[in-house]
Amino acid sequence: MKKYLFISIVTLIVTSLSVTSCTDEFVDRQPEYSIDSENYFNSKEEYDRALIAAYDLLQSSYVNVLLGEIASDNTLAGGESPTDVIGFQQIDDMIHTPVNNNLRDIWNWMFAGVQRTNYILEFKDKTNFTGKEQIIAEARFLRAYYHFELVKWFGGVPMKGDARFKIGDEKTIKRSTPAEVYAAIEADLIYASQNLAAIPSERGRATKGAALALLGKAYLYQNKFSQAATTLESLITTNTYSLVTDYNSIFEMAGENNAESVFEVQYTDIKGAGFGCLQCSEGNVAVGFNGVRNYSGGLFTSGFSFNVPTKEAFNAYEGGDNRKTVAILDIEAWAASTGATFGKGNEHTGYFNRKYLPRKRSADAAGDLNLTNPNNYRAIRYADVLLMAAEAFNRGGIDDTKARLYLNKIRQRAFADDNHNITASGAALTDFIYRERRLELLGEGHRFFDLVRTGKAAGAIPNFKAGKNEIFPLPIEEIQFSNGNWEQNPGY
Repeated sequence: MKKYLFISIVTLIVTSLSVTSCTDEFVDRQPEYSIDSENYFNSKEEYDRALIAAYDLLQSSYVNVLLGEIASDNTLAGGESPTDVIGFQQIDDMIHTPVNNNLRDIWNWMFAGVQRTNYILEFKDKTNFTGKEQIIAEARFLRAYYHFELVKWFGGVPMKGDARFKIGDEKTIKRSTPAEVYAAIEADLIYASQNLAAIPSERGRATKGAALALLGKAYLYQNKFSQAATTLESLITTNTYSLVTDYNSIFEMAGENNAESVFEVQYTDIKGAGFGCLQCSEGNVAVGFNGVRNYSGGLFTSGFSFNVPTKEAFNAYEGGDNRKTVAILDIEAWAASTGATFGKGNEHTGYFNRKYLPRKRSADAAGDLNLTNPNNYRAIRYADVLLMAAEAFNRGGIDDTKARLYLNKIRQRAFADDNHNITASGAALTDFIYRERRLELLGEGHRFFDLVRTGKAAGAIPNFKAGKNEIFPLPIEEIQFSNGNWEQNPGY
């Protein structure tokens, strides 16, 4: 875990990007086509290929998920030692600076996603064919997804409408404000929600429901409670999605793309990843990073012991809450009951992120098992939609009865009874909703941003500095490439 391939946004501007996947023989292979060609987009097939390339960057968002937990009060960085993936360690301790390879990964890979979607949108009018509205809508959903990640992590970012960035733009195009980025996200998702199919043609493609859910989330992040409530309610009343009865089943292989899945990042175990090019993996790299160090036993395989839950997070669950042992593996208890053995890494707490631990696979599974885990990332679950709707109805002063209804649907599944329903209103209900989001979504990468957007981060995250740590620094390379045109975030 020492070596990464880094590509700055400026490099992305001038480098031809291949749609074919990176493999061990990548340097010896000819790309199918180059996205710097102006002679493309002459057929539906070429738009389809470019869209697949735009989806591909979703798989690189594994690091966003890991750090969304590590930066919060849910988990510690862990790893082999205090210097193992030093960028993770610094973010965990809130001592990160603009020189941080892992933050640079998020910036680079999410901007690569924007660049690929803008390639499609720049040429959206070049060729007409049946079904093009769906392709354009998927591209706009993906651009909104990547922009949403960027604005969460870094605040305002440079934008160029439907055009790709070109060399020199970094010196002339200013960073947009967060409000401008969110306005672009809203516009893309409104268009996507009006033009995407409700049922995807293939698993993993964006749908009308996914666009509405992300739009509602974008509104919620801006405290636009009325718009969030209306948007999320419109999704809920379609009855397209439902809560899965068995919470445990959601995170197993058989539970992928289930009735509760609004949007999932699809992963496979195709061979080809390596530590020199982690973003090239078709597998969920975060899963191997979460794995129990030197593990030997049933159900799971070993990993690198990063992202370890704290005892406080483990104890946050009430007695009788069925989510506790699904979200967090108590390795001592597990070993005592199954005979499994394990090693201890840095900051060993005895707990692991069970939702995304590597599971045993067949003996002929491809590639490095730590890098090619096929576990999908459940990016937007219906449970999240219900909790966001509950928050919007409550915090907006719109309808506490409806807020309690949606909150208690989550709790009724968690406890398999009605005895744990919440009856509070107002600010007390708000606190219950915040708490429920932590318990329901623990390990899924949302906690840091929930704490920040609700103003709770400074009181929950050790060393968090209000007015600074709500967002992360732009990579130093980007400041240098722009000759100071892109100002650094305050405090960095």
